[in-house]
Amino acid sequence: MPLPMILDLLPTLAIIDDDVAGVIDAYMADPGVGLIAFGEGYYLDPAAAVAAHPFARTLIEESWASDELRRAAVRAAVMLARPERTPVQGPEWGPHSREGHEKI
Repeated sequence: MPLPMILDLLPTLAIIDDDVAGVIDAYMADPGVGLIAFGEGYYLDPAAAVAAHPFARTLIEESWASDELRRAAVRAAVMLARPERTPVQGPEWGPHSREGHEKI
């Protein structure tokens, strides 16, 4: 059974809105941030979430899109993403090691 989407985890309080905002902030500051730990033991690569979301993937590169619109598109992609419960091992792993991952 696949893990729930982030939007499904919000009512459980395992992930709160501040966690989601932190993931979005990290991506907006550095789209290559890699795997981010947040909430109660969840991990997500926001760049992978954006790449998997057709609207966000297209909009993020449009020169006419404002920062607010880009942020909303990233939020939509993150909310629909299915975070991992443990860090992914292998080539998908971002610039953060298991010991030194970025904690939001």
